[in-house]
Amino acid sequence: MNGLVHSINISSGGVPKSSVGSAKVSKNGVEGDFNVFRESRGGDPGRAVCIFSLERIEELKGEGHPIEVGSTGENLTLRGIEWSSLEDGMRLEIGDAVLELSEPCAPCSKIGESFMERRFGRVDHEQEEGWSRWLARVVQEGLVSIGDSVNIIISPEK
Repeated sequence: MNGLVHSINISSGGVPKSSVGSAKVSKNGVEGDFNVFRESRGGDPGRAVCIFSLERIEELKGEGHPIEVGSTGENLTLRGIEWSSLEDGMRLEIGDAVLELSEPCAPCSKIGESFMERRFGRVDHEQEEGWSRWLARVVQEGLVSIGDSVNIIISPEK
């Protein structure tokens, strides 16, 4: 399964995050991005990067949600990945970086404006499996640019 980087999103705090053309992805996250939740947990390496699907964003918009790329706090918006097939432990090669999915990202009220009636539970993995954003640790640091390919290089054994 191959995809592409649609957007790289950063912010000095809060949402929405703004798109940049490229950024270094390190063990501490995406260069130029500040995430108070990640920082308050001592830089948890399993929460270094948040990713989301362009197709899921478009489907949510089709349901009437006012969601936009970067409005749910994702650092990387990817397209062409079968989102419902993602699972803990999968490794993704994105540009020069390698990320390992660590857990579905639980939504919080800060992203409420992206959803009708602030129903951010619409992207809660526990309620809507296959619709959540994903958190990832950085296995290999590197530069990521819009348009870079995304390849699943390791899938966990079942």
